[in-house]
Amino acid sequence: MIFPLGYRYASTYAGIRKVKKDDLALIVSDVPANAAATFTTNQVQAAPVRLAKHHLQKSGGKLRAILVNAGNANCATRTGDAVALATCKAAAEALDAPVDQILPASTGVIGVELDPKKITRALPGLVRKLSPKSFRKVAQAILTTDTRLKISSAEVAVRGGSVRIAGMTKGAGMIHPRMATTLAFVMTDAIISPVFLHPMLATATEFSFNRLTVDGDTSTNDILSLMANGVSGLSLDASSRPTFQEALHRVLQDLAAQIAKDGEGAQKRITIQVSGARTHADAARIARAIANSPLVKTAIAGSDPNWGRILCAAGNAEVPFDPSTVDISLQGVPVCRSGLAAKFSEASLKKMLDRKECLIDFRFHGKGNGAARFWTCDFTYDYIRINASYRT
Repeated sequence: MIFPLGYRYASTYAGIRKVKKDDLALIVSDVPANAAATFTTNQVQAAPVRLAKHHLQKSGGKLRAILVNAGNANCATRTGDAVALATCKAAAEALDAPVDQILPASTGVIGVELDPKKITRALPGLVRKLSPKSFRKVAQAILTTDTRLKISSAEVAVRGGSVRIAGMTKGAGMIHPRMATTLAFVMTDAIISPVFLHPMLATATEFSFNRLTVDGDTSTNDILSLMANGVSGLSLDASSRPTFQEALHRVLQDLAAQIAKDGEGAQKRITIQVSGARTHADAARIARAIANSPLVKTAIAGSDPNWGRILCAAGNAEVPFDPSTVDISLQGVPVCRSGLAAKFSEASLKKMLDRKECLIDFRFHGKGNGAARFWTCDFTYDYIRINASYRT
């Protein structure tokens, strides 16, 4: 891991979770950072999402800190707005920062009242623990049903030296980002004008988290933020912006792929590649339909090369196409040619589908150049077990 300059991190147990493990965290920039964010498109939005949008607008896109808790979504409650604001005010006071430069984020159970005192009482000690070395501790504290840490970083050469990007994310269930993501926080020490920051984030998000699904449910709490504090002293010029954008793409795609691999109850990560569609948008819609199909995901769980389910799912994407122009391969083995069954060894392919990584390749004949890549995971019995008892 490579960490950007000028950021400090801390986490602690504030008593929000039922189990005693860190559930409150701070990410602090030593100086006000330019910031951009994307948010859930769910019509039901948690109080922290609404307040985060307001703070970014009011501050002109400036952030000093992110205050995040796990174990309670602070969503669909009577006191949600008041709790989000009170905890941001307490963080601002502890950091001697404007309250509108605090971005709140929450993850956990929906519909349960959150006691703000659990957070406000913990904040002074949390601030004292801030350290550039606690990045991983914060990444661990934000996890809920996740089974592993999800972090990524990159270093980008620019005129005069190099700048750094580091990101963390969480998520294993209720994952179907659309112009948003799960909770994800990305930091860089590059100097980036707000004019470029939001378009960079929007583009990188579209080809990473927006190409991810675990179960087809878009969360009420999704936030993805990008902070650029400029502490490196190095700017992005016209020649280095594309290089930085590419590195940002890689970091976000890596984080998204890690979520797919850690989907609730998942045994396998599935990568879906669609090519030859009329447009990139058509390819993305088809890939999303395949990725969200419970029948496709359960077939992969059982290592069943049932390509008919894949063709069926694509046909439900509301993208016009001729089935006779479709080829499908699983793990590189052709299973469908021109919309009809291809000859393959069922026993051999079944063994190949037992692997932890599965590739579905869906191609159209013709001159179309639309392409998309999606990540998802299989559906197993454990997904039902985890979600049947999530609140208890």
